[in-house]
Amino acid sequence: MRRLAASIFFCSAMLLLSGCAGYRLGPTGGHVAGEKSIQLQPFANKTIEPRLNENLMISLRKHLMQDGTFRVNTHNDADIILTGTITRYERSGISVQPGDVLTLLDYQISMTVQMVAKNRLSGDVLFTRPVQGTVSLRSGSDLTSAERQAIPQLTDNLAKIATQNLVDGSW
Repeated sequence: MRRLAASIFFCSAMLLLSGCAGYRLGPTGGHVAGEKSIQLQPFANKTIEPRLNENLMISLRKHLMQDGTFRVNTHNDADIILTGTITRYERSGISVQPGDVLTLLDYQISMTVQMVAKNRLSGDVLFTRPVQGTVSLRSGSDLTSAERQAIPQLTDNLAKIATQNLVDGSW
């Protein structure tokens, strides 16, 4: 009976451990954690929606610091300078009120940023690409307030995607 229990325990342990074989601790893009530093410069906002830049900077800084691949610097001594332009902010309807095809119930907000990462010393462009974030929201009785409350979630989504591009990108 003990041999059977020991065999079951051994097999279970092997199955559990084999599932962790693809897991990798630390940065995933081949970088050494903290080896390079990055500086965020304010993004230009080419949309009519105010204060997107501030929310985006907060979200980008938070995600880059949580990831840990790059040290986030605030002075001009970083290895990489990240800047960009908010090129599009758009709200579109995705569902209507049941029985009333004119009243929108749910919306999707999307924002596109053209990001540019440069080597500070050489000025070489490491990558330039558009990054898009989206979030869905229910309008309720006050669409303006609902949209204002959804903007931090939108910039957080975009910052998460941008951080993945920076960390896992092939540049």
